[in-house]
Amino acid sequence: MPEPTPPPDPRALDATIVPTPEGHPVADPLAGRRRLLSTSAGSHQDAFEPVDWAILSFTALVWGSSFLFIDIGLDSFTPPVVALARLLLGAATLALFARARRSVDRGDLGRIAVLGVVWMGIPMLLFPLAQQHVDSSVAGMINGATPLFTTLVAVVLLRRLPGRWQVVGLAVGFLGVVAIGLPNVRGADASPFGVGLLLLAVLLYGFAFNLAVPLQQRHGALPVLLRAQLVAVVVVAPFALVGLSESEWSWPGAGAMVALGVLGTGLAFPAMTTLVGRVGGPRGSIATYLVPVVAIVLGVVVRGEQVATLALGGVALVIAGAWLTSRRQITRVPTPPPRDAR
Repeated sequence: MPEPTPPPDPRALDATIVPTPEGHPVADPLAGRRRLLSTSAGSHQDAFEPVDWAILSFTALVWGSSFLFIDIGLDSFTPPVVALARLLLGAATLALFARARRSVDRGDLGRIAVLGVVWMGIPMLLFPLAQQHVDSSVAGMINGATPLFTTLVAVVLLRRLPGRWQVVGLAVGFLGVVAIGLPNVRGADASPFGVGLLLLAVLLYGFAFNLAVPLQQRHGALPVLLRAQLVAVVVVAPFALVGLSESEWSWPGAGAMVALGVLGTGLAFPAMTTLVGRVGGPRGSIATYLVPVVAIVLGVVVRGEQVATLALGGVALVIAGAWLTSRRQITRVPTPPPRDAR
């Protein structure tokens, strides 16, 4: 006879639906009283399955190649125009799917709006602004701290610690990101103002990866991301209109925007949202660890760049960290006291 399923942690009920042992969601009894900033555990707590690795690899591959498209776009367009173009093209891509146009619970519209602001609206403005004061190598290394910030936010919102292997994997992966970026950081410019902007953006990413979990579990990735990207368009549009006069049309820049908008924004963001809904924010966020690995491979294959030995060691650490983080999630949740002791 199978063992009975333990009751869910009552402190997390206002943050999520509750998945059954078969992985099917059930109604959240506190759906009308969820906090605006809330998260939940992933619906799949076991080790990553092939589908999880496939989504992770796709997201890392697309986002890793996005830097190349951004560089091409910035030759013709100002940073806010690039941000607006990718958001408009991403939203247009999502709107082609009938599922993305499905209605969502009106009670979640505020949370979806917050997701659009903290994941796309503000960071897409902060990163280009910060990189005027910080070299790209430093920006890439700070961006590599996203899984650490995501885990910190998850601990605060869920009020429980991640599993031991997840902590080890996140630490090892971050050391790998540092090793990859370190050869390029020596002598790089990094003003405190620029670093502060990057840290704020990464902190917002940490919130975004957690906020996306329960929203994906309730509605699916496509309808959530379509609405979130439209909110981000509203945030970015005023800045893009100001910078439009300083931009000039070019076919290479336009082509790069199409690739960046359709792939990097229209498809990769829903893929990432699906992943964190399945495995949770901290585990899903390790896709950002693999982004510099993809950038290194593209640099070698496309541009014939040389890779430092330390960076190669960093790649090995990133892969090891991703594998450790992907193992079965076992969290420590305090046992409620006996009824007689209350």
